[in-house]
Amino acid sequence: MTTIDQIIAEKLGAIQFGDWPFGNFILCVIALVLSLVLCGLIGYEREIKGSNAGFRTHLLVGIGSCVIMIVSIYGFPAVEGTKRDVARLAAAVVTGVGFLGAGAIMHRNAGITGLTTAATIWVSMAIGLACGSMNFILATGGTILILIVLITLGRFEVYFSKKKGPQITLKATRNVPVISHLLEISEQSECSIHNLQMESLEGDEI
Repeated sequence: MTTIDQIIAEKLGAIQFGDWPFGNFILCVIALVLSLVLCGLIGYEREIKGSNAGFRTHLLVGIGSCVIMIVSIYGFPAVEGTKRDVARLAAAVVTGVGFLGAGAIMHRNAGITGLTTAATIWVSMAIGLACGSMNFILATGGTILILIVLITLGRFEVYFSKKKGPQITLKATRNVPVISHLLEISEQSECSIHNLQMESLEGDEI
């Protein structure tokens, strides 16, 4: 926790409702609401980009991670003479969300899509865990940096992708020396081939 987080936890933790400590309940509510807002912002950015995993998916991942972290901290009381590992459930969440993110990655034609969405699902889990462990400043700062990367750096990717030059798709039969023809055309046109991918189609086409 940062110093500010510690001050918030100490002030709220001291609040009582009669004989019942009300402070922990308030901290849990703040953690859940903050994870809802922060992961919602990340999910909204993916939603407007037309991603398969959008607003609701990121919300569920963030809130679920936050709940598991809270349960890990407050759900299992310490027993005298034993040590309690509060990070064990969090470690399981990291592995589980990794499989969920893998489901967002798809192979289309000669390329792979969904890598950024898989990454945002994973970082939503991280934000949820940070909120659940009451690291509110870390979660907020991390979300701001994530949004800067998604919104700002995406424009640079578009700019540099245009610099790569055009992409050409050709279909031919297997008995045609495609590579030699392409090299001959590139020499005549005084251009260069930076990347070449081939895949089998139906019949004897490539």
